[in-house]
Amino acid sequence: MSILDLQTTIHIFFIVLTFFIHAAFVFALGYYILSAMQWYSYRPLRAIFHYNKPLWHLFLFVLPLVLYFFIIYYDEVSVYYLFILYSLVVYVWHNKLDKPLQFTKRVKRFFLFLAICVSFADIILLIESEGVHSAEAPQSPSVIAPLFLALIAGFIYEKILFFVYRQEAKRKLKSMKDLRIIAITASYGKTSIKNFLHHILSAKFNCYKTPRSVNTIIGLIQDVNTTLPLNTQIYIAEAGARERGDIGEIAEFLEHDIAIIGQIGAQHIEYFKSLEAIRDTKMELIFSPKLTQAFVHESLNANPNGDERIKIFGHEIKNIEADLNGTKFSMKIGRKTVEFQTKLLGRFNAVNLAACIHTALYLGLKIEEIQKAVASINSVEHRLQRIDANGKIILDDSFNGNFEGMKSSYELVKTYEGRKVLITPGIVESTKEENEKLANIIDEVFDVVIITGSVNAQTLNQAILRAHKILLLDKSQLTAVLAQNTKGGDLILFSNDAPTYM
Repeated sequence: MSILDLQTTIHIFFIVLTFFIHAAFVFALGYYILSAMQWYSYRPLRAIFHYNKPLWHLFLFVLPLVLYFFIIYYDEVSVYYLFILYSLVVYVWHNKLDKPLQFTKRVKRFFLFLAICVSFADIILLIESEGVHSAEAPQSPSVIAPLFLALIAGFIYEKILFFVYRQEAKRKLKSMKDLRIIAITASYGKTSIKNFLHHILSAKFNCYKTPRSVNTIIGLIQDVNTTLPLNTQIYIAEAGARERGDIGEIAEFLEHDIAIIGQIGAQHIEYFKSLEAIRDTKMELIFSPKLTQAFVHESLNANPNGDERIKIFGHEIKNIEADLNGTKFSMKIGRKTVEFQTKLLGRFNAVNLAACIHTALYLGLKIEEIQKAVASINSVEHRLQRIDANGKIILDDSFNGNFEGMKSSYELVKTYEGRKVLITPGIVESTKEENEKLANIIDEVFDVVIITGSVNAQTLNQAILRAHKILLLDKSQLTAVLAQNTKGGDLILFSNDAPTYM
């Protein structure tokens, strides 16, 4: 091989290496952007203005771009060290997340668009530098343009897909002539109501419920298209919201027959700004054009105004007794007072079950059938789920993240005579005042409090005075901390959970 050929080979290798490192940098930026977007339901304004870790935006997006433009202006070669360093930083950051980016079809499509845009930018730059035979090193490829174009292309493509899939889902729902749809919303408890109602109604109907916590319009459309069985008689769907109009959009899509609107509170107050806005958003569920009956909790202060389709519930629940073995309560149904007993833990479950009982009665189940079904309901995973291990009682309530529910679980724990240990981040996406009220209750009940995460750490630390406190910002150390600070005979309550990005 001649010296000229060797120089050409080295030059080509350097060009390929440059483009490869550049692609790694852009893909690392794209990984961070998509992670933030996925956490906040692909709503850019939420990911920007409601982000719980603003320093992540600074250090993982803004600062790398500023350094890129600064370094490239003074020393083009040094920018490659930035590319490599940033890619390593994102890799380490990713490994510490408890909720990393899920590579859904949407995410895969974005990275395909990004790969096309990066390749196009590199090819354009190669042409402008007069190809591989140019003696000069190519300039650093663009970073912003591929990201921007990929985001725009992805947004347009997803909008088109959304319209197509929505029409497909609507056609499927309309083709199921005997299908009845129940839609459920609340500030908290909607997933529990969905699971309890599915259990009760399954004794008489062929029921299907949305999986896990699927409650967005996109999730519901996908669920209808891919999973909803054609022989379903009752489809139980959960409806969530982060802004006004979200539930109205779901109501327009589902055209449900029955609406259940459970308790409301200050959950997600940072999005809605007021309880009135939360109430109005939840009430959007009654706007279904096919609505025949709505069960609305008294906390909404709804006024039926003679609308016989709307039934207020909550006031008829009496004599609630809850301990570590289960819950008992009574309900006034017509002129009768009916007793119910369940293995479920927590006073708040009486309200969730009341919504289910009213719905089951409306659909024709007998009281005796409902009582039997309520008695056989098993605890929902991560919602006051009792686990006995190594002489300790563990209550996993990590999916319960509202004031009333957490307060109820603490009242339950208070009945335990042994030492009581709490692991909690406080109430996420709520007010400082609610966390202070919760801290006062915590101080009365628990002997040891492990505060996880930073979102409410300062508020809880200042308000909890009696209990022994442990601040744990890195949840990966939790197992070791529990081993050191708990013993046989302890009751350990996992109360709410906050992902790393909170």
